[in-house]
Amino acid sequence: MAAKEPERRSNRVTIREVAEDAGVSVAAVSKVLRDAYGVSDALRSRVRASMDKLGYRPLAAARGMRGQTYTLGLVLPDIRNPFFADIMTGVHAALERTQYSAMIGISQSSASAELAMVESMIDRQMDGLILIGSTEDRSNLASIAGRKPLVTIGHHDPEASDFDTVNNNDQQGGMQVVRHLVANGFRRIAMLSLVSGTSTILAERELGYRRGMVEAGLGQYISVVQSPQTLREVQIAARRMLEGPNRPDAIFCWTDFIALEVISVATELGLSIPGDLGIVGYDNTMFCDFAQNNLTSIDQSGELLGLQATRLVIERIKGRSEAEHFVVTPRIVARGSSRGLGRH
Repeated sequence: MAAKEPERRSNRVTIREVAEDAGVSVAAVSKVLRDAYGVSDALRSRVRASMDKLGYRPLAAARGMRGQTYTLGLVLPDIRNPFFADIMTGVHAALERTQYSAMIGISQSSASAELAMVESMIDRQMDGLILIGSTEDRSNLASIAGRKPLVTIGHHDPEASDFDTVNNNDQQGGMQVVRHLVANGFRRIAMLSLVSGTSTILAERELGYRRGMVEAGLGQYISVVQSPQTLREVQIAARRMLEGPNRPDAIFCWTDFIALEVISVATELGLSIPGDLGIVGYDNTMFCDFAQNNLTSIDQSGELLGLQATRLVIERIKGRSEAEHFVVTPRIVARGSSRGLGRH
């Protein structure tokens, strides 16, 4: 007769073990886990200390059955753009003293992939969603918001009532770029944008660029070149702009990620920056400060955008229903790529 196998015991620490270690009831531990009203700071600290000591981790599935999983879903269009790292820094800073964790999905700038990611996060019972750079229209976003608390970053819709938005003033940022370049002697200022018919941030930046050019009396030089976001396509677009018969003397790039590639192409073509070409980016990411880039850029406070979006989605989860639309004022950070060289 075969020997009976010993009963397997899970190594996972239970809520009862936490209660015994802390010297409190299971109900008290449950209240701390739910962040229930009326829990004292002393009790919360005592239970948290036991959780840390024992290595207790709440089971997400079980918490979901009780109504919350304490997870937030974040959908990014692209993982390569360094600006999204700034946003994530803000998100995680906002979550440090909460029970929430963030789960990330990448849509590759595809509307269908974004929706699939959202559906997957809803299926996994995430408590709230933050969509970054979404190109969905209001009706689709309202439909999502009807199922889960929703905040968008980089989507202008100040009249939306079902979800919150967090943005910088992109139109003002575009105007600041033109004013800065004009003040430094540039005139034939072009904009390198992204092919995206539904992006509100691109529409606002392009509008700011156009308004700035008209304001400066340079309407005849307005030129918006739209390119897919792949580096290959950006390189082709930049070469066409710089090798064409009406070469601009400055290019405003819709994001730093693209501006750095334009610097590379211009350098390969033997153009000096800013002597032959001024370049300005958008986002003021950490790579702007590198000596070989020295890139002037618009700072839209990516970390602050992440902080505010996280604050708003948690407020939504806790019951706030009135929409809030947070807007950051952009500022230009001037560096060597747009320095004036005595132009007239």
